[in-house]
Amino acid sequence: MPTAKEKKEEVKVHLKKLRAELRTIHLAVTEELKLPEANNIKELMNDMESLLSIIDSKNKRTKK
Repeated sequence: MPTAKEKKEEVKVHLKKLRAELRTIHLAVTEELKLPEANNIKELMNDMESLLSIIDSKNKRTKK
């Protein structure tokens, strides 16, 4: 079972990746007036879901 410090690092890595991808999409939309591909959005949503599952697993334990 990962420690709190390991989970925190894992969440940081996920957030950095998501932030970079969202920044890229934002620039494409605002500067190039180009909408992102549907697959890119689906990948981001899956990444967010996996991040949520990491965070949520802690909340479920503390609520019990």
